[in-house]
Amino acid sequence: MLDYTLCNELLAEEGKSLAEQARIAADLGYVGLELAPATLGAAPHRLSASEVVGIRQTVEDAGLRVTGLHWLLSGYPELSITDPARQRRARDVLLRLVDLCADLGGAVLIHGSPKQRLRPGGMGDAALTAHLAAFFAPVAAQAVARGVTYCIEPLSRAEDNTVNTVADGVALAEAIASPGFRTMIDMSAAGQIEPPVAELIRRWVPGGMIGHIHANDTNRGAPGMGDDPHFEIIKALRAVGWDKPVGVEPFRCLIDASVTAATGIATLKAYERAAA
Repeated sequence: MLDYTLCNELLAEEGKSLAEQARIAADLGYVGLELAPATLGAAPHRLSASEVVGIRQTVEDAGLRVTGLHWLLSGYPELSITDPARQRRARDVLLRLVDLCADLGGAVLIHGSPKQRLRPGGMGDAALTAHLAAFFAPVAAQAVARGVTYCIEPLSRAEDNTVNTVADGVALAEAIASPGFRTMIDMSAAGQIEPPVAELIRRWVPGGMIGHIHANDTNRGAPGMGDDPHFEIIKALRAVGWDKPVGVEPFRCLIDASVTAATGIATLKAYERAAA
């Protein structure tokens, strides 16, 4: 059976404490929390060592683990990875977030943050890839040093104009050529841009460039809140031997965040049983 980890921001937005988030996730059968740094404080890259220990202990006290970080720059609207005037501080923050992920016991960082990565006007694809490869090379090196994987997330064209397809993400990872840098598949974004997602999984996972999977629906709900073919996706994950946690990442609620989290994992586990 697959392991599932819960992205925590919807619970946090409802005012749930980290301890409450972890308890809810544990009760529902998740193995961990995938944390959005902005839910940990106003400057998560500056958390003290004791604060980091406390966060990790809170999650582990519920019988879970921190599996990774996502929404890396959502709390930093002033930063950019493509604007030369703002990218140096962005890289400094990301290097610290790599450390934070490792110190929390996480294994993966997911770089979405579309507002902080918009393509400069007039920049072509080759120039953009070279620019991003140079920007991320030190981040990838730090990821290797700390034993984590940093993933660029392909996003829909409605959100982003830099990395939109899995092929875009793979091209960037190949340009960086580091075992610490990969891309990932977000079912909602991929389902909008290049369905069917099951075929993307079969095509790209065996090549080793996919570091993470986010489970959601193209309607931005949890699995089970829409009509996406998650049964076929589950069969594809089983076929390729996926052995990492799958992050359940809804962006909107069915009744509330707890019901949404329950719907997501229940749907995926039901499809797993059906596929067995």
